[in-house]
Amino acid sequence: MYVCSCFGITEQQVKQHAENGACSPRQIASACKAGTDCGSCVRRIQAMLGRGALPRRESVEQDTPALAGLDEAA
Repeated sequence: MYVCSCFGITEQQVKQHAENGACSPRQIASACKAGTDCGSCVRRIQAMLGRGALPRRESVEQDTPALAGLDEAA
């Protein structure tokens, strides 16, 4: 499914850029231009990055589960 129709960027492409280290909509935009034309996809990109579906790079590098520590806060 397309995330950015202006540049034809798909969900899979956004996920791939996130796996390669893009942690914000601005970094996704730098990687593939998504969100730099009309901007209507920026909120969707934020949602894709912020739901925890894609672990932050630091967590992956440290081999720590992305949701580690949440039990302690509850």
